[in-house]
Amino acid sequence: MLDKTMRINYLFDFYQALLTPKQKNYMGLYYLDDYSLGEIAEQYNVSRQAVYDNIKRTEAMLEEYEEKLGLFAKFQERDQLLSSLRELLNSEPDNVIAIIDRLENME
Repeated sequence: MLDKTMRINYLFDFYQALLTPKQKNYMGLYYLDDYSLGEIAEQYNVSRQAVYDNIKRTEAMLEEYEEKLGLFAKFQERDQLLSSLRELLNSEPDNVIAIIDRLENME
């Protein structure tokens, strides 16, 4: 559950500009502010089911955006390369050039 929440939070960070204002509001309240479905429904004067459906559709959209654009995957790869670079700087400075080249050639 925590892994899914963290993933959705990252996807939301990367792709929120592609969402409608209502989708942004529901996702922000649910995932960032930890509101319950009932609290969101009450605030927007809609049913709990309507909020649930909107959040589930938005999650699917975020996953679709990631599948097509891959911004989160690229972020994770860069993060891993930077961690490797830090380790190599401490232990094997000669291999640092190879990692820098990989970082520079990422799309």
